[in-house]
Amino acid sequence: MRGPEPTVFVVDDDPAMRNSLCWLIESIGLPVKTAASAAEFLRSYADAPGCLVLDVRMPGMSGLELQAELAARRVCLPILVITAYAEIPLVVRAMKGGAFDFIEKPFNDQTLLDRIRKAISADAEARRIRDEQDAVKRRLAQLTARERAIMEGVVAGKSNKMIAYELALNIKTIEHHRSRLMQKMQANSLVDLIRFSVIATEPY
Repeated sequence: MRGPEPTVFVVDDDPAMRNSLCWLIESIGLPVKTAASAAEFLRSYADAPGCLVLDVRMPGMSGLELQAELAARRVCLPILVITAYAEIPLVVRAMKGGAFDFIEKPFNDQTLLDRIRKAISADAEARRIRDEQDAVKRRLAQLTARERAIMEGVVAGKSNKMIAYELALNIKTIEHHRSRLMQKMQANSLVDLIRFSVIATEPY
């Protein structure tokens, strides 16, 4: 089942710029949603895939303030910051805040479109990784405490005999639980189990 189509969100207080960006982005077949302010964007955005094209200087909440607010809300949408005032401190602040790219006006249309495509691809990959991590964590939550302890031993490279000794269990019991945890984790091999263990501990 396919998820929602990636959308390019444009936040700029200049109507002419919003319309121009909308026309440009739609010309390559990408859906666009625009907002005249950071507050308007925050009211309407609901964790949709894509990327955000964001002006820096706006009345009310600035582009960088919106960037900080999205980070506080753990919204991982890639942000392309656009401004006519590319002072070095501004660029540094945007990049440290996690901006995907920083584009100075006037910009080349093709350059912007290329960067938008890269941002959307990066977002798709990040969402795939997060979905896989969530799935692994759900499987881990189904393990009993004993199965989790055995999994930790297996991933650490310990033999069934060593795990049995450490947990004061017989080897047949270890083998039974090991088979069960492999099924619950949907792991076809030890390599799968190790990979899932790593995925579960990686930060978003």
